[in-house]
Amino acid sequence: MSWLDLFSAVCLIAGAMSCLFGAIGLLTFPDVAARLQAATKPQTLGLVLILLGSAVHLELRYASGLILVGLFQALTAPVLAQLVGRAAYRAGSVRHETLDTDHLARRIERERGGTL
Repeated sequence: MSWLDLFSAVCLIAGAMSCLFGAIGLLTFPDVAARLQAATKPQTLGLVLILLGSAVHLELRYASGLILVGLFQALTAPVLAQLVGRAAYRAGSVRHETLDTDHLARRIERERGGTL
């Protein structure tokens, strides 16, 4: 077993564990905001680690496709979480007592023409 195989194995196992912890958090966290964190951050990290562990055994021209997949995931996951979070907020699914600061309420009130 070479160092490259060991590095690949560590990346694959760590990525799988990160995805598993994210899935557990998605099932157990109480509100939408916490579930969005569990759905995006550990899942993205897990995917990137799995892709890295796989890419070290490939030629650069094939590994570049995996790099693009990881980059696309890292760019789109936060945007998607932001959109889903705003939709959940507007639908009333967010528990307001769990928020430290509610910046979105001020913005929505300004958009409606009121003051806050």
